[in-house]
Amino acid sequence: MTTVSRSVKPLSGWRVLVPRGGPWGDRVAADLRGQGAYPVIAPMINFAHTQDTATLDRALTALAEGAFDWMTVTSATTVDVLTSHQAIVPPTTRVAAVGETTAAALTAAGFPVDFVPTGDNSADALLRDWEEMRAGSTPQRVLALRSEIAKPLLTEGLRSRGHLVESVVAYRTVGVPVSDSVRADVASGRVRAILVTSGSVADQVAEQFGTIPEETLVACIGPRTAKDARAAGLRVDVVARHQSSTSLIHAVVDAAMGEKGEEPHPTGEPPLDGWSGADDRESM
Repeated sequence: MTTVSRSVKPLSGWRVLVPRGGPWGDRVAADLRGQGAYPVIAPMINFAHTQDTATLDRALTALAEGAFDWMTVTSATTVDVLTSHQAIVPPTTRVAAVGETTAAALTAAGFPVDFVPTGDNSADALLRDWEEMRAGSTPQRVLALRSEIAKPLLTEGLRSRGHLVESVVAYRTVGVPVSDSVRADVASGRVRAILVTSGSVADQVAEQFGTIPEETLVACIGPRTAKDARAAGLRVDVVARHQSSTSLIHAVVDAAMGEKGEEPHPTGEPPLDGWSGADDRESM
């Protein structure tokens, strides 16, 4: 087996496209630099106000008045919406967060968190682990806040169990064109890896870049995103074991180590030098 000096970082010489900006993009870029990569931050999606502000305003007014037993929050972006609207969650309303990242955002914004599923950050995990909401339980009034493009899996699952769910769009996801230089770098194969962090990012990658060069690694943050990427017409090369940026970068590192003849991490995804472990926002 070929051996590589430990002084050489696994992603040395790799240009990696980071498809989101802001604090998340900055943290992921720092993690990539810690592995020797040159991150290219090129935001491909952004978030916009819902086009039905009246419905959202009515729902948040009803929330403040205690009309709901539960509120579900499936992304940190939804927390931003709650904060900007100065939403009030009364003591009688409990809050379910889709994952630890969303729960942390809720806590930081001063909102309560009463339930977080274990394992995957997904509607499936919520439905699987949420004991109070199992079939046959007392019907609960639920406010389900979501993005415009989110599949109604959680709403349909809760309604099928007899709960009263008001599904309300909190925000929209919109595409952001990348620069001509980034597009040229991808087309030429100069970008060695593209991080795909959600179905909406996958759509933008396919739409803006077309066919990805064979030498460019397409890395998806989890099985659901990989499925969405394939549906968008993308080739998927690696899939992270867990839906987090840490796991996603580990997948890219493992691929790079495999190219160099080193053994990838067998299990557990241990921390690497310079690793900060920035988690992705959950995508639903």
